[in-house]
Amino acid sequence: MMKYALFLGCNIPARVSQYEASSRAVLKKTGIELVDIPEFGCCGYPMQNIDQRAFLFSAANNLALAEEAGLDILVMCKCGYGSLKKAEHIMKEDGDPREEVNRLLSEKGLKYDGKIQVKHLLSVLYHDVGIDTLKSKISGSYKGLRLATHYGCHALRPSKITRFDDPVAPTLFDELVEITGAESVDWTSKLECCGAPLTGVNDGLSIDLTKKKLTDGKKAGAHYLCTACPFCHLQFDTVQKTMVSHNGNEEHLASILYPQLLGLCMGIDKETLGIHMNQLDISGVASFLT
Repeated sequence: MMKYALFLGCNIPARVSQYEASSRAVLKKTGIELVDIPEFGCCGYPMQNIDQRAFLFSAANNLALAEEAGLDILVMCKCGYGSLKKAEHIMKEDGDPREEVNRLLSEKGLKYDGKIQVKHLLSVLYHDVGIDTLKSKISGSYKGLRLATHYGCHALRPSKITRFDDPVAPTLFDELVEITGAESVDWTSKLECCGAPLTGVNDGLSIDLTKKKLTDGKKAGAHYLCTACPFCHLQFDTVQKTMVSHNGNEEHLASILYPQLLGLCMGIDKETLGIHMNQLDISGVASFLT
């Protein structure tokens, strides 16, 4: 049995708990054991452009806790993934930052030697569990369902650090979608920003970016968006709901989280997957199951 330390980050427990619930249910089906480490803290992402020392210490603290437990980290948030991968990269190089952070960690009885890896949920499903094993767990298949996969920025870039997939022509997420029988459509703004980083900073530009994504997804014939990041999902779900209520947005395109999509065709019930917890209705996805 494969075992990982589960890193939820900040937003999932507070605002997208269906992502956690559906991921736990799907991973249990594949035989993966998740270990919760209560001492896990902030990934450091909010501090990256403000205080590099604070960012690195915050992120490395989580790496050290996982290393103490002897477990690779499974991250569900793309921002958290990018942040922890950056810290992992820095801490595997000799130099002052590594020495200083390990000195600070030693005050807590911790140390990071680079013995564990940071992995995203999709990477674990694709590389560690494997396509064939996932297919063997599927009891139903979608027919006629067309999805626009949204990769998110922090998993793909900087590619030399994240090592998630080809940053220009990624296929990992598309392949994971298509094992369910759904079609992953080719759409022009597939790799562009969802707009979430600008929410609360420049709401007009944030909404414009989101509208462009929705318009392109609809033009490509997608029935739904498919995401695997809490920030992206909140932008396409909660923020889009506000857009619809204010403007009657004609380009309405609801977002389903990947473990919700996969869980339905594994025979996991809708309540466990939190289908009802999405702000925009995605109950119609099940009607494509055969």
